[in-house]
Amino acid sequence: MKVFSGSRRDFLKFTGRGAALFLAASCASPLEQLAKTSPTRLLELSPSIEDDLKLAPGFSSKVLISWGDKINKDNDTFGFNNDYIAYIPLEGLKDEGLMWVNHEYVHPLFVSGHIIDDSYTRKTKDQATEEMKAVGGSIIHIKKQNDQWVVKTDSPYNRRLDAFTPIPFSQGLEVYGSKTAIGTLANCAGGVTPWNTYLTCEENYQNFFGEAVYEKNDNRIFQNAKWQMGWDIHYSHPPEHYGWVVEIEPKTGVAKKLVSLGRFSHEGACTIRARDGRVVVYMGDDANDECFYKFISDSTDSLDSGTLYVANLESGKWIPLDMSNPILKKKFKNQTELLIRTREAAHLVGATKLDRPEDCEIDPITGHIYLNCTNNVPAGRPYGSIHKFIEKNNDYTSLEFESSIFLFGGEKSKISCPDNLAFDKKGNLWVTNDISEDEIGQGAYKPFGNNALFYIPMSGQYQGVAFRVAQAPNDAELTGPFFSDDGRTLFLSVQHPGAKTKDLKNLTSHWPNGGNEIPRPSVVAIKIPDFL
Repeated sequence: MKVFSGSRRDFLKFTGRGAALFLAASCASPLEQLAKTSPTRLLELSPSIEDDLKLAPGFSSKVLISWGDKINKDNDTFGFNNDYIAYIPLEGLKDEGLMWVNHEYVHPLFVSGHIIDDSYTRKTKDQATEEMKAVGGSIIHIKKQNDQWVVKTDSPYNRRLDAFTPIPFSQGLEVYGSKTAIGTLANCAGGVTPWNTYLTCEENYQNFFGEAVYEKNDNRIFQNAKWQMGWDIHYSHPPEHYGWVVEIEPKTGVAKKLVSLGRFSHEGACTIRARDGRVVVYMGDDANDECFYKFISDSTDSLDSGTLYVANLESGKWIPLDMSNPILKKKFKNQTELLIRTREAAHLVGATKLDRPEDCEIDPITGHIYLNCTNNVPAGRPYGSIHKFIEKNNDYTSLEFESSIFLFGGEKSKISCPDNLAFDKKGNLWVTNDISEDEIGQGAYKPFGNNALFYIPMSGQYQGVAFRVAQAPNDAELTGPFFSDDGRTLFLSVQHPGAKTKDLKNLTSHWPNGGNEIPRPSVVAIKIPDFL
């Protein structure tokens, strides 16, 4: 793997986005210098621990929707712990569209009243049911009125998918005894297809209904996760029914689980149409020592069939995961079993193990692929990094690539544990980070304060410099950055504020309502300053 270790001048050449320039020595921050030529002075935020959504001057925000808000006439409510966001404009309508929002997991105390303690306390069936209804995702119709984004609660498009929603597997495939899974859960990041459907990714599925692992003799063993939700006491579903990418039609909510994209802890699904019309999907497996994948579709308008590949960064090659490989043919009965056990297949063919590969996005200017690797604490790498991939001849169907480190996490870069990515219309990079709530302000993470949103210019004098422009309230992380169609609004999730709360009398956050209110995960609409 090619690793950048040169000077800043070399770094700027390495990003491929313009002339190499040195930072001028100054006591002012780079963002202050940047703002001197702007109509509004923009100051960079300093890291801190405060129970508020802090924004750099020039930015403003409004809560669009919060956990528990009603979304339709059926009294369906917005789920808990919103994460990935996707906005698809409605045809023929200006500043109006359908938004998908993931709901990854719940805080039992807030959602069902289940008290978290050191001993394992059984949940009632009613508690488990209430929690299962709060995960999955929401489709909401939003519109810009009087320069503010609002939810149209009377829209027929507004609906919920949750852990009870029946979802078929693509192509009528049978997965561990059924052609249909019950529910979607652990929904982390996602993507949007070229034909405008949502992709939502099931990540830490093992925390809900455990995991199935296989011994050397292929004997299947069931394992509970360390942090099991406790739903399996009342509801029993095979672990193999989760860990997939789910495709959803915005106007109807019709969904299917895409077996062809493999099963693992899917963080995101970044799609791009290749020169020949086929669609390529890039995906990270968010766990220590796991891998980076890409899928190339067979057709131009479907992800139901195609070839899944895994990256070997040392050789710079994409390795196919199919039965044409003698090693995989010997190990697995058929392609479906291989895809159910994607991680095993990837390790067998020598894929490169990475430090929690998470979200990935494609630079709209250069076409290069950027991948966040959050960290690998057991390996002594607590700060993470951002990788860059360049496909041979800039062809997304190529089976060869170059890879390098775009940014190292740490005090010098001011980013620790990069998680989600988004590019704006000008090709600048926006990054959120994910320091665990139990680690914020502690140990190696003490200098970084609460989790934040960073703006990284990809050209010009401050190319490659990270600016802290928003900061999350206590215990929270900022996730799912997604721009409106005109690029002037950034939709952002504020996830798990108050996550460390163990007693409703001792809340660790009161965001967004303040006072003595319980915290509510929410989606906010952030106005971007005109000079960015």
